[in-house]
Amino acid sequence: MDNRLTEITARIRDVPDFPKPGILFKDVTPLLAHGPSFRTCIDLLAEQAERSFRPLPDILVGIESRGFIFGAALADRLGRGFVPVRKPGKLPYKTTRENYALEYGTDALEMHEDAVTDLRCVIVDDLLATGGTAAATARLVERCGGKVSGFAFVIELSFLIGRSKLGDRPVEALIKY
Repeated sequence: MDNRLTEITARIRDVPDFPKPGILFKDVTPLLAHGPSFRTCIDLLAEQAERSFRPLPDILVGIESRGFIFGAALADRLGRGFVPVRKPGKLPYKTTRENYALEYGTDALEMHEDAVTDLRCVIVDDLLATGGTAAATARLVERCGGKVSGFAFVIELSFLIGRSKLGDRPVEALIKY
């Protein structure tokens, strides 16, 4: 493993039974709190984006909430813009909503209706698990007139097979469990 990946992996904390019993949560807050490791993580995401997403996207789309942190930093590093995808009622302008199924119930995401029109987008989040939120974000981007060029994650829980919900677009993750 690249020493830089070892560095950032060491900063990811396992939290058992969060948010409910039986879940082992991968907590990235220690990674975010350590400036050199966070910088290394963004360096690696940028290198991966430059290799995998050709041409580079016009804009990066970050999923609430940790996707904002990684997506905005990556957008800055690549010299691109950033668009947030939020829970309902959090954005000030006209929005488009995408409802999606959860294990128990439903949830929704919104983005400004004019945020990605005719733009190539890469969707960014900290973690790919079952793929439901990322797939819903892709549908939302497409409904708003954008084209999803791929997905970038810091962590992938590959045993949950989330990438199977993301179609044939490139899916990149720095760390796989």
